[in-house]
Order: sequence, then structure tokens, then C-alpha cells
Amino acid sequence: MSHHSELIATDIDAYLKQHEEKELLRFLTCGSVDDGKSTLIGRLLYDSKMIYEDQLAQIEAESVTLGSTGGAFDPALLTDGLKAEREQGITIDVAYRYFSTAKRKFIIADTPGHEQYTRNMATGASTCNLAIILIDARKGVLTQTKRHSFIVSLLGIKHVIVAINKMDLVDYSEDIYNRIKQDTIDFATRLDMKDLHFIPLCALDGQNLVDKSANMPWYDGGTMMHLLENVHIASDRNLIDFRYPVQYVNRPDLHFRGFCGTVASGRIRQGEEVMVLPSRKTSRVKSIVTYDGTLEEAFAPLAVTLTLEDEIDVSRGDMLVRPDNVPQLTDTFDATVVWMSEQALVPGKPYLFKQTTQLVPGSVVTLRYQIDVNTLHRTEAPTLGLNEFGRCQIKLNQPIAFDGYKRNPGTGAFIIIDRITNVTVGAGMILDRTTGDTRDYWEKEADQHLQAKGSNVTSAERQARYGQKAATVLLTGLAGAGKTTLAYALERRLFEQGRAVCVLDGQNLRRGITRDLGFTADDRSENLRRGAEVAKLFNETGLLCLAAFLAPRETVRRKAADVVGNERFLVVYLNAPVDVCRQRDQEGLYEAADTGDIANFPGVSSPYEPPADADLVLATDKLSVDACVEQILKLLEERKIVT
Repeated sequence: MSHHSELIATDIDAYLKQHEEKELLRFLTCGSVDDGKSTLIGRLLYDSKMIYEDQLAQIEAESVTLGSTGGAFDPALLTDGLKAEREQGITIDVAYRYFSTAKRKFIIADTPGHEQYTRNMATGASTCNLAIILIDARKGVLTQTKRHSFIVSLLGIKHVIVAINKMDLVDYSEDIYNRIKQDTIDFATRLDMKDLHFIPLCALDGQNLVDKSANMPWYDGGTMMHLLENVHIASDRNLIDFRYPVQYVNRPDLHFRGFCGTVASGRIRQGEEVMVLPSRKTSRVKSIVTYDGTLEEAFAPLAVTLTLEDEIDVSRGDMLVRPDNVPQLTDTFDATVVWMSEQALVPGKPYLFKQTTQLVPGSVVTLRYQIDVNTLHRTEAPTLGLNEFGRCQIKLNQPIAFDGYKRNPGTGAFIIIDRITNVTVGAGMILDRTTGDTRDYWEKEADQHLQAKGSNVTSAERQARYGQKAATVLLTGLAGAGKTTLAYALERRLFEQGRAVCVLDGQNLRRGITRDLGFTADDRSENLRRGAEVAKLFNETGLLCLAAFLAPRETVRRKAADVVGNERFLVVYLNAPVDVCRQRDQEGLYEAADTGDIANFPGVSSPYEPPADADLVLATDKLSVDACVEQILKLLEERKIVT
């Protein structure tokens, strides 16, 4: 069957227009050696009629002498183009193939499976939207499968298809498929894989690739082509945080001065205010210029030229952002680094670091630990060798503007260049937190000599005494959203009803238990961790705990829920616009954040991630305090926490 549009035979201009506007999906295939990556791609192209006749004839001829199918058509030869690859029957370098269907355009990266070519695999994966991880049904989940799964997760690829291949060699066994599927899920729970799909297939003869297989009637999911054409990737792009690294200052004459570059993330409209980093000078966008004319709006990943209303100094390497949404600006940060050179990483050695359009000297100050990508264990190591991963503290000679890689790959990625040879020796992904002295205690186990002690009063007895279930209500939102005000107002109402209730305020906590912490992302995480432990103790005594914390990161809030207990942890999001929060600010926090006196301030110089699944959302700029209290009381009644 052909997936080309019928317009190609009737109206070529309409077809070209349609083709130009198609959505582009970049994906890669990865997995252990001989799992069938190249075969899958070749068969996908063959079954979707994407191979030219002369190319097909050449492959059929070469299959006799170079193929691994006993002289029959070998689809792997379509992508294994290097002579060494064909001789050994393996993939060595990344091979790219391009094709399109009526719905989408595709760029495929066929990546190597050998451990020694891990750097090639990481390079091919760096720009992909989706990953296909192949598993040989005879072998199951192997070490290299886990290795590639970790790299896919590390690089932030949101969509993953696990293709359990060679089902014909295990008699199309549903039990084997389910066992491998469960093994993969068990390992993937330790990784960041949100959109995970499974397909049983036989790539060599095309079963479940383009057409459904008659040999696996127990599989009721879609084919590989169906998933590739329909997986939703439109929301993957960061259109919230406007980041525009300036690549070139265009000054053709006295009447025009434009700043050329590619929108790394977010969007910008003509007339909107922008800030230049690192100078923090502000202006407004006068025009958005392209080769085809001016635009009203630009968004990632368009390459445009911006002109400003004011004559302010902007140079290559500077970044244009919105004044109320500023990335981190510092010369020190933590990053996960993959080393790509035969010469080992040397901490303290000067290197060049290229991030966005900047090239800055610096060094790896500390290798905190090396990551064993086969087991995910962290080990102490003095250096990193070829294809090894590690968490590093990096110090540059000047500050750069960046976001965490998970939030914004466009500003959170960098490469490391040897200053003598000018060879790229490493690549890094900036962690979504700044470097601090606070250790991460979320996953740390208590000392084995410490034994938990239980109370002689049961939870049921406390519930009967107080007439309520113990629970923690996390009130989260930007500074100025009304968290503390609402917490104490709610406490008063519950107390008047005869409830056993207390407020746990994040600022009060900082005056005592967490006074040693600062305001880096790590420190905010530790502040909430300690608060969650206190809230857990309150709950164990039967109390209702109203916790007022800024808690800007979704992953940290989820960890807090795990500590307290998900069944008794409620999230109430106070959704107030940052402009309203600024007006309510009596302590000058936002002004200090604007000038850089307070770093990493959510809503200004670091992001605030709204809760994905809040139990209640309150527009505190529109609702009164009493109205908000009533809605929370109603929530507590609906959840049968109070009766």
C-alpha cells in the first residue's frame, strides 16, 4: 500500500503545498546488537512504497552476496551503507533516512547498538521526538536495551515505542510478549518515560509494521506506521518560555539594525516587551523580519530577524527573553555529561563550552559521580572515559543564560570543545537546579541501625476522637498568590468547627528547621522535603496539616506526596497572574528578583510549574479569601476527610 497523497498524480502544486505544511516527526531506532533496527527501517520504507525502483533492484542484487537472509531481499542493506557495516552485519555510524506519508514527514536516525558506539547513538537521539527501542523476542531485555533506554530518558525523548521483534522465532507467543513487556515496564519506572507503547512484530517480513499481522490476533493495538503517523507531538515544544539567542547583528545600512537568530522556545509578538541578557536592558519588538516579509508573531523553531524600538546594545551570544520570564543567569551549574573522546575528561582542565550561540571558556570543577548506565548506580570516579556518563559541576569564565534541559533543550544543552584540537569531546544536559551544598535526601535510606517506633494509639482511635481523617493540604502558587493568608483563614474556620488542625508555613520553617537553606532549586527541594516529613508527623498524630509552600517544581511536589502518603495528600493550586502577585508584594521580593539581588526566583528568574493534576485550582485574583475557604472546605467534605 502507498501512503502518498493522491494529489501527486493530479495536482503537483497542491501536493507540494500540502507536503510543505506537513508536520515533521524525527525518530530513531535503538536497541542491542542484531535486534533488527536496520531491518525494521528498511522494511518500513519498502512496505510504504518509499524506495525507488533502481535502488530496490540494487538492494535485491546485493542481498545475494551481502545479505543475511539466505539470498532473499534484505531490508537492512537500505540503511547499512558503510562497507564495514555490510561486511559485519552491524550498524556503526548513524544513518539518516527521509520519507513522508499523507499525514507526516519523517526523518529516521538508525543508531548503532554496540556499546563502543554509545556516543553515536546519543548524537542521533539528541534531536528526536520519538524513539523505537527494539528487543529480540528470543533474548528479552538485555543490558544494552537498558543502556539505550537510559540514554533516551536522559535526552528527554517523550515518546517511546518498544518493538518486540522476531516474534516469528518464538511462535508468536503472547506469553513471551507479555513477559518482556512487564520486564520493560519494571525497568522504565526508574526512568522518565511518560508515553510508552508496545508492539509485537516481525520486521523481516513486515508483520505489524504497515499492515496488521494475522499471526498475532491477540494484539489489539495499532501498527507501527499508525503510531508514527498519529503520536501527538505538537505539545512537546516549549511555547511558554520565550528564548531568542542572538546569532548575528545585521547592519546593512544606517536605517536598519536587526538581530538574527532562531527562536529556541516560546513565542513573541510585535510590540511585546523583551529583556536583553545579561545586560537586563529592556525594549519592545518593533518588527519581526523574514525573507518572505514581516510577521506579526514568531515561535519556535522559526529563524527570524528582530528589530527593537530602542537603540540598546545587543551582541552575538546575548539572549532576548520576556522580563517576567527570565532564565537562570550564572557561571556555575550542574550537568549530566556524556564523554565522547578517547582522551579522558580531566577535572580542572580548561575547555570551551558552546551553549546556544555563546562560546565560553571554563572547566569541569568536580565530577560528582559517574553513572553506570547499565544499572543506573552512581559510583565515585576521578574522571570520565569514552562513552561514559557523569554528573559534573561546571564553572565558566562568565555567566550564561540557560534553563534546565528537561524544560528547555534549546537552552539547556551544550557541547565541550578541546581548546587545542578544536574537537568536540563531550556533550552535556544542564540539570534543572543550580549547584548548592545541599545533598539530595529524597532517595536516601535511613541508617540501618535506626528502627521505626510505633505509637500505642492507632489511627482509627485518633480518627474517632477527632472526627476527621488526617490529611495534608498543600497550598502552592507564586509568591503573592495568597498561600499563607488562605492557610491561616482556613485554620481558623476548621478550628471553630472543632477540628484538630495546624498550619505549616514554608517561611516560618525557614526561620528554624530550614534556616540553613538558601533559595536554589536544590534548597527549595530540601525545604519541601523537610516540610513533608513534618507534615507526615502531624498526620500521624491525627492532625489536619495546612502546608503553605511555594514548591515550584512538579517532580518535587510528587516526592512530597510520596513522603506524606498519596492517599492523604491534597494539592490546592492558587492560580494568580504574576502581575497581581507583584502588586501584592509588600516585601519587595519581585523588585529584588528583577535586579538580580534574589536569584532563582520562581516567576521571574526561574520557572514555576503549575500542578498537572491539582485537586483544586483557585483563581485568587478573582475570589475572596472567604470564597476560597468555602471551596477547600467543600473539597475536604467530598473526600470525606471531614464530615
